[in-house]
Amino acid sequence: MKTPMSPSRCAHATSDACRPWLMPPNVGRRRFLDAHMPRPTIGIPMASSSFLTGERAVVALFISRIVFSVPQSLLSESLSLSLLSLLALSVEISVDASSSVPLSHFFKTRPGASSGIFLGAVTLPGVMVSKLIQMSRAVSSNQSGSEELEILQLLYWVTSASCYTVLASLCFIFYQQSDCKNCATSRCSSSCIALYFVVCCVSFAVKSHSGWYTAAILLWLFSHGYAAVKLIQNILHTFPACASIGEALLVTVGLVIYFGDMLACTAAKSHGYFAASKLVTVPYGIQRSEVSVIIQGLIIGLLLFPMLFKYMLQFLERVSLASSRDTADNHMRRSCVFYISLVGVLIITVPSWMQLVQDFHVHPFLWVLDFVLSEPLKRLSLCIYWLVVIYVSVIRFYNISKSSKIERILLRKYYHLMAVSMFVPALILQPKFLDLAFGAALAVFLMLEIIRIWRIWPLGQLVHQFMNAFTDHRDTDLLVVSHFSLLLGCALPIWLSSGFNDRPLAPFAGILNLGIGDTMASVVGYKYGVLRWSKTGKKTIEGTAAGITSVLAACSILLPLLATTRYVQNWFSLLFAVTISGLLEAYTAQLDNAFIPLVFYSLLCL
Repeated sequence: MKTPMSPSRCAHATSDACRPWLMPPNVGRRRFLDAHMPRPTIGIPMASSSFLTGERAVVALFISRIVFSVPQSLLSESLSLSLLSLLALSVEISVDASSSVPLSHFFKTRPGASSGIFLGAVTLPGVMVSKLIQMSRAVSSNQSGSEELEILQLLYWVTSASCYTVLASLCFIFYQQSDCKNCATSRCSSSCIALYFVVCCVSFAVKSHSGWYTAAILLWLFSHGYAAVKLIQNILHTFPACASIGEALLVTVGLVIYFGDMLACTAAKSHGYFAASKLVTVPYGIQRSEVSVIIQGLIIGLLLFPMLFKYMLQFLERVSLASSRDTADNHMRRSCVFYISLVGVLIITVPSWMQLVQDFHVHPFLWVLDFVLSEPLKRLSLCIYWLVVIYVSVIRFYNISKSSKIERILLRKYYHLMAVSMFVPALILQPKFLDLAFGAALAVFLMLEIIRIWRIWPLGQLVHQFMNAFTDHRDTDLLVVSHFSLLLGCALPIWLSSGFNDRPLAPFAGILNLGIGDTMASVVGYKYGVLRWSKTGKKTIEGTAAGITSVLAACSILLPLLATTRYVQNWFSLLFAVTISGLLEAYTAQLDNAFIPLVFYSLLCL
């Protein structure tokens, strides 16, 4: 029997009325909060008080490279990205240098990491500007229409507005609780917010002859920003001490864009009159493929499923008037409700949405089966190859983890090499099928993590024990993110490269960086590293040099295989991209598997 928490501890976390929607009752969360919540100083950790740290310098170089590559037609986007970077940097400096740590009263962030606000705020907007530069080349060479460029521009403004709104809310929280309301960083932040709003309004006013349309677009941007503020608060309160603010910001903005895309597309398909106005079709008018619709439906359905499941459990408890939640009968009943509702969501609800937004002539899952069997020799062979590699690797590495003294960090890098052996052949031979496979793998990971968090019988405890064999300091009993970050780090550059792509190495950004560069840096740094980048960090110069060299060597091998494209690689640009991503891996305390592939991809698009 667990000891009840004190009222001060459970005021924000454990009551049925305010428990976050994703978390199950009495499953690991209470033990975790007992370990982390009582210490009031946990929160945004103190970072170096100096203005220029290694991470900030690398991120500044990353943004500078993008800004100086922007053509004149994208001047407003370049200016807004510069203002966003300056705002994020000023907020991070204020937060990390504060001795009173006021934000710790609101958010419990991952111990041992800096706030990561600068990196988290500029990563996705930087990706969008890089895509805009790439798309502008397509328009100038008549390989794409101007409509797609306009759509991508508005999607950039949605992304940057979400980041700006979150940063503005952090400014408000911080300066309300601190004594530096008139300091230089406060004035800089206020000026950046005001200038961004002016640039945004002028940009849309110049492109549109209708004031109502400009007002509607600004309202659309504000709605995304408001949703981002609410979502990041929910994430940081639901998963205390699991992520830094920068990591939470990256996830938040990505989810807001993804959910906003789903809602806008659903509204456009449900109400034909929206097509006459540009409120929906302008930001989300890119033609969708069947594969992208299936992936989006699966992922969003599984992200919303825990909320539905929790409400179903609460309803059944009220109906049955159950007095105890820990009896065997209740556990069995909860498991039955879980599996029945999960099957209903995946077989009925999600496919219904897919058929609404895309004209599937059959059930979407039957379409997937037909898609796989359309080229049975190649695609079924890939599936068999993947299953064999996964089975052999998982069994082998899991046994090693239980009986060997090999460091866990090296053991986890074997999975990075496994990702290279699985994804590189598929990306070269079957890129469209690999897109679908990534979506299916992410859906499986989400289902297993939900089962682990809720301890659903009979798999919950088994999955939890297996995951514990490969976790690191960034994982907790509350949330395991390593496998998600590895999969998404490899998948996102490939998904982002769909459509026009004149940079053949860009889809390989995640695989090259995580599978080869990160692995070589860790192995060489652990075994042979002597010179450290900082007195407190573990990253070594030898490891970073090995990572950069290995990625360049892999690129020199890949480029002849991709020689069918007309693009000639600029080796100076490639060297800059590889070096910046390698230095970021060496300096950052953030979740490198999530950030570095996006940074590397952005630089490869230029």
